[in-house]
Amino acid sequence: MNIQARPATDDALQTRRAQPSVAKSWLKAIEITARVEQEPRRLLATVVDEWAAVAPNSPAIVSDRDSYSYAELARRINRYARWALENGVGIGDVVCLLMSNRPDYVAAWLGITKVGGVVALINTQLVGASLAHCIDIARPGHIIVGEEFVDAWESARAHLGAAPRIWLHGETSGDKALDQALAALDSAALTPQEQRDVGIDDLALLIYTSGTTGLPKAARVTHRRVMGWAGWFAGLTDAAPDDRMYNCLPIYHSVGGVVATGSMLMAGGSVVIAEKFSASRFWDDIIRWDCTLFQYIGELCRYLLQAPPSDGDTRHRLRLCCGNGLRGEIWEPFQARFAIPRILEFYASTEGNFSLYNVEGKPGAIGRIPSFLAHRFPAAIVKFDVETGGPLRDENGLCIRCARGETGEAIGRIGEARDSGGRFEGYTNDSETEKKVLRDVFAAGDAWFRTGDLMRLDDKGFFHFVDRIGDTFRWKGENVAASEVAETIAACPGVIDASVYGVSVPHTDGRAGMAALVVDERFDLAALHRHLAERLPAYARPVFIRIQAALQITGTFKQNKQDLIRDGFDPVVVSDPLYLGDATAAGYVVLDEPLHRRIAAGTLRL
Repeated sequence: MNIQARPATDDALQTRRAQPSVAKSWLKAIEITARVEQEPRRLLATVVDEWAAVAPNSPAIVSDRDSYSYAELARRINRYARWALENGVGIGDVVCLLMSNRPDYVAAWLGITKVGGVVALINTQLVGASLAHCIDIARPGHIIVGEEFVDAWESARAHLGAAPRIWLHGETSGDKALDQALAALDSAALTPQEQRDVGIDDLALLIYTSGTTGLPKAARVTHRRVMGWAGWFAGLTDAAPDDRMYNCLPIYHSVGGVVATGSMLMAGGSVVIAEKFSASRFWDDIIRWDCTLFQYIGELCRYLLQAPPSDGDTRHRLRLCCGNGLRGEIWEPFQARFAIPRILEFYASTEGNFSLYNVEGKPGAIGRIPSFLAHRFPAAIVKFDVETGGPLRDENGLCIRCARGETGEAIGRIGEARDSGGRFEGYTNDSETEKKVLRDVFAAGDAWFRTGDLMRLDDKGFFHFVDRIGDTFRWKGENVAASEVAETIAACPGVIDASVYGVSVPHTDGRAGMAALVVDERFDLAALHRHLAERLPAYARPVFIRIQAALQITGTFKQNKQDLIRDGFDPVVVSDPLYLGDATAAGYVVLDEPLHRRIAAGTLRL
């Protein structure tokens, strides 16, 4: 189907470009999500059916590759549902999905989950043993592999514990050809005999953690969670049928795959799916598709801000961008340069049991919990001991709440099974699930979810992200928050990007700070030293500097620091330029092999 742009009228768009009242945003989200509890058999696939009935020709999902109206998407979902039924996929049975960003990806998981199947959304960047690990922990009976990932699949086969049946998406013939199997199936609404008793408490998806601190874990995502994410974001973004969401994020992840797509489908709007993010093509796409919203994550906004200015920077008709990970130091420059009327920053994790939303648009904050919603988002910040990796406890063995302005670990109270405000659905591995549960927190017998994130609460009640536990390290008897140091470094002229981490040094306690930098021709090492000396205490300034051509990031724009930590600061191991902070020289000096030997022997004091 050739779906044309369906722009909002100028008057309607101008009205909705204006900042809505905070109360209105919350009330709309509450109204939408309340229906989730009232209709426990209504799934996201059901919502698509509803829109197909009232607006069959309206665009649901569009892309350069292919597109679906709501009626076409509903029919495609029904084909996938029948494919699952025909191939013996029962309620709770798993199908893995290894496919690139495209409309049929969404149709596949909506269809399979409509009849009770569970779809594991596999990271398309994985190969070999890592890919096999993610497949094995899902225990699938089937795997759908896009034709572009056949080589990746082959690289994993030798490492698999058990081999699921493979279906090739894009193949037109043969017993593995999924397209051929789907074409033979009816696309009409499911008959009563075909329908399964699937509700919001049934498992829908397995979505994997990023694997930046070890092998990925598969988080369990129920239909309740899918509908909740879709509903909250449809309400808080004030989404409507004339909206178009630009989504260039990987749809194997919860933000790109469920939040961005689900919120638009919930509202009857359109999702524009790009196969991947491109800073040079981003604004052309926004303008070409006449998008009114876009979803960001991690460093995407920084990459856009680093791109050369162009005429397309402000020729769009965006009214809002929504996402998480927009650093405080680039918030206002980003919003000003690209004329973004409203930014909705939020905090959430795939497995987490509470979310935060910065509805007010306060730069640098990740959200605030209104008093009337405290029962839906039961969060607290407790004092944290970096050395033990756990919370500090008082003389009664209970955790200690942080004061305003004090940094600690954010935790969420785990509620009853039907309490949508505090549900923790865990991972496929029970032992990994238990590691995330903190018990006897404020009272004997209570249980709270550990986010693994350090935060602080300001005097206005806004939460601010400080660092990931594990990224924070201890040096010279002080705690160093890697993300705060990275933000300070990134503000130095000539620094394009920075990754900060702690490295072990022989004959010393704690971990010394090290920064891997990507720089341009403006960068000056002496200027960096002065910049840091003026802004950071001595213990927080990086001891070691590594200059790289590019930082290693995950598909969801998170920095992958494990290889950097493993490499350390040995010039024999690291071919990139290395530098050491030298107090006597009042600057950074080249770290060569003789200097490294002195550090390793403990004869050079850092």
